[in-house]
Amino acid sequence: MVEKRQSRRAAVNGHKRELILNAAKQVFAEEGLEGASLRAIAVRAGYTAAALYFHFESKEAIYAEVLKASLASLGAAVDRAVAVAKTPAQKLKAAAMSFFRFYAENPQDLDLGFYLFRGGMKPAGLGHQRDEVLNAALEAALRPIAVAAIDLGASRQKANLLMVDCFAHATGLLLLLHTGRIRMFGASAPDLMEAYVKDRISHLSEG
Repeated sequence: MVEKRQSRRAAVNGHKRELILNAAKQVFAEEGLEGASLRAIAVRAGYTAAALYFHFESKEAIYAEVLKASLASLGAAVDRAVAVAKTPAQKLKAAAMSFFRFYAENPQDLDLGFYLFRGGMKPAGLGHQRDEVLNAALEAALRPIAVAAIDLGASRQKANLLMVDCFAHATGLLLLLHTGRIRMFGASAPDLMEAYVKDRISHLSEG
């Protein structure tokens, strides 16, 4: 009987956390981390602000949980794409393009990842420990790019630089895509990303 009550309580708490996180993702998408408030999240979730403190210690803690879930989805998408690729070149392309496609199809997740605020981009953090965990999750999602590059003959240092370069290239194109600026150039962000990845693979294969 005690175990059943504990199980029910855990299920209810888990459901409440999920409602809070879903509501928080919507509020953060609309207001950013800086503009969002615990009260707004609570109202969206159907709770009082005081009730939120039972599950989360702060707005930053909620944001970190939302972003952690987003990065887990990103990592899973990359892993699925890499798993069906056969050769190192195919794996590198799969990793880079699945990373790009995830954020192309989920602009709210891109905003979350960069801690975008209304009024523009500025340096931000969620606390040292949380930042370390989240940065590690992002690095893990990008890591298959470096692993594939090493399998293509790159040194570890060169592979790590390529991983960073792919990240920078993808985020630049995603910014152009989601702001609509890519239309100024009459270009396709996915096509440009694919051409970039193809060029990187070609250089690795030659060298």
